[in-house]
Amino acid sequence: MTIIGQSVFRKDSWEKVTGKAKYTDDFESPEMLYGKLVTSPYGHAKIDFFDTSEALKIRGVRAVITGGEFPLTGEEMRDRPPIAVDRVRYYGEVVAIVVADTLATAQLAATQIRMTYSPLPVVNSPSEALQPGAPLLHEKLGTYEKIAGVYPVPGTNIASKIKIRKGDIRKGWQESDISVRSTFSFNPSDHAAMETRCSFAQIHEDGTIEITSSSQAPFMIKKLIAQYFGIPVGNILVKTPLVGGAYGGKASVQLEILAYIASKAVNGRLVKIVNDREEDMVTSPGHIGLEATVKLGCTSDGMIKVAELLYLWDGGAYSDKSIDLARAGAVDCTGPYRIENIYCDSLSMYTNHPYPAPFRGFSHSEVHFAFERAMDMMAKKLNMDPLDFRYINAISPGDTTPTQVKLNTSNVGNVQKCMDRLKELIHWKDGERVEVDENIIRAKGVSCIWKTSTIDTNASSGVILTFNPDGSVNLMSGVVEIGTGTKTILAQILAERLKMPIEKINVQMLVDTRNTPEHWKTVASRGTFMAGRAVLNAADDVILQLKERASCILRAPIEDLEVGYEKVFLRDDPDIHVLVKDIAYGYVYPNGNAVGGQIIGSGTYTLRHLTQLDKETGAGKPGPEWTVGAQGVEVEIDTRTYRYRLLKAVSVIDIGRVLNQKTAEGQVMGAMNMGLSFGGRETFLFDQYARVLNPQLRTYRPIRYGEQPEYIVDFVQTPQLDAPYGARGVGEHGLIGMPAALANSLSAALQVDLHHLPLTPELLWRSREGRT
Repeated sequence: MTIIGQSVFRKDSWEKVTGKAKYTDDFESPEMLYGKLVTSPYGHAKIDFFDTSEALKIRGVRAVITGGEFPLTGEEMRDRPPIAVDRVRYYGEVVAIVVADTLATAQLAATQIRMTYSPLPVVNSPSEALQPGAPLLHEKLGTYEKIAGVYPVPGTNIASKIKIRKGDIRKGWQESDISVRSTFSFNPSDHAAMETRCSFAQIHEDGTIEITSSSQAPFMIKKLIAQYFGIPVGNILVKTPLVGGAYGGKASVQLEILAYIASKAVNGRLVKIVNDREEDMVTSPGHIGLEATVKLGCTSDGMIKVAELLYLWDGGAYSDKSIDLARAGAVDCTGPYRIENIYCDSLSMYTNHPYPAPFRGFSHSEVHFAFERAMDMMAKKLNMDPLDFRYINAISPGDTTPTQVKLNTSNVGNVQKCMDRLKELIHWKDGERVEVDENIIRAKGVSCIWKTSTIDTNASSGVILTFNPDGSVNLMSGVVEIGTGTKTILAQILAERLKMPIEKINVQMLVDTRNTPEHWKTVASRGTFMAGRAVLNAADDVILQLKERASCILRAPIEDLEVGYEKVFLRDDPDIHVLVKDIAYGYVYPNGNAVGGQIIGSGTYTLRHLTQLDKETGAGKPGPEWTVGAQGVEVEIDTRTYRYRLLKAVSVIDIGRVLNQKTAEGQVMGAMNMGLSFGGRETFLFDQYARVLNPQLRTYRPIRYGEQPEYIVDFVQTPQLDAPYGARGVGEHGLIGMPAALANSLSAALQVDLHHLPLTPELLWRSREGRT
């Protein structure tokens, strides 16, 4: 290996550090019109009246679009009108679109639209949604179109119910000597990506619909718009340039639909819609909330026998991805532990909150917060070291997952080895809790993590390789560069297989669905695994073509040839060779005869052996592997003010094989920052009318510069045999255990059980002082 494992520079770095990189909102043209969204000021209300006449009088206003004539949308279940009809179900819901010559004109016209509402009773939490007599948010729930694996409960606010039934729950409780039970919760929040969502669309004279969007899922945009509006899928093309942060939020399809509707309303002209920060936080989908009840039973010597779980997900006003999030939370509902008897209900609940998109970790940090807090509570009750308790219960090859997949040394990492390394890096032997002086306490908390992916069973990825006359290669993949450096990793994989300098591999960053091979979505830490396998298949394709061409020229059998170092050569006599650049565009013999042409290679990969989950038991294989890890946080808290400092955050993750050291470290550190921010700061505050009170970055406060701890990242390497060079995905995993580890550290420091996020000083004070 000469390139795999090296910290090569990212292919997109020069454009970004010089400020020359172009994002969706950077594209302008003289003929572009602008759309402005008009949104609901209520969480739940009937639309009584609207008057657009004054807005239409403003010079430069081209159209005002209201709801009523558009199909229902939604990736899992079609329950969401693109523009509200008769009724609004969340604060920030789109009720109209103004299209005008300039953004300023559109904004002015939006303020002139008169609308009156009659407020309706609100559902302000998942537990409220489950109560008998709660207002029904979707009376027609039983009639909505849905995909396989969606199980709504008509006549309730349950958008979908996922069940996990493993073993015998009664037997598990009979074998248990000690139990703990507790509830945990947090409100919805936001992704807070630096780039807000932006899309623009036009309809060409030949009927082609062209959409450019800041998206993680350009091929899904194409598919869904074709389905919703009955358009031939070949008539739709989608472009995605570089994306300025996404974290799952740009996997949902929303603005793209609105931009298409706006373009259609003005005879196909080009219309751009870009969110301001408040719209991005509350109008577009955010981060899901959760109310969880966890019951664990174990023997007196610390072996877990049973887990009984209820996860109530705050799915907001429309189901969209909350159904899939509830499924993913159920799949890995227990964390990476050997538990024979599991009973879990995971419910996606309708509320009058903004609806959710995927969030980095895809419901795993949420589930792990609840379960890992319960693990610490059980360890305390047993009077055991929290890491030792986890160690003896750690899942390993030969065990089965909650969905009854049998694990082996390839499809699961070594969580115990991760814990061993975590102990060293966080200096666990120095003590979990230390009183520095009368008021200052230092404490450490830990958590273990795991994650598989719950994606479409037929999800696939494609790659095309073309050669240039100088022997360099162009790599085209539908993976979206969202800041993860995935396309650089793909170039490393290709360079390793072809044994050529990575500098001679050109990577196309722009995704254009007309000429870029499809990649399902850039989500779920699947980019490197799926596209990497496709790259290897494409590389094998061009290697065969190069050998076939060189075989004629060198007059040697194909099986005697090797490709590498920009040559095709005899394996037993490398001095006999032909340069790749001399045959990549064909070969011309001395007499002028020419053979071949430009070498073009292709490769695809589809995930194998994945299944749907059984409706009654949850049994099935949702993903190809489980990445595992162990994480820890050290804090220092002042018990007079309840303010605390983050001192150190540690992650040890079994990555399978490190492909790019610095990129992997950067991914994990960035995810750790998000997890600490989610756990310690970030939340939406709702009033009694389900209105979001803090939809600005002044009042919604992620961790700022200077508030960061020391980040320490290390890797365990247990190769995954079917992955590119043994590597597992790691884009999300640094986040997953951070909220739990933070809560465990602060619980240890204050010697009080903390059950709710975010862990603000006020919440710590209320929890310790018994305030309500």
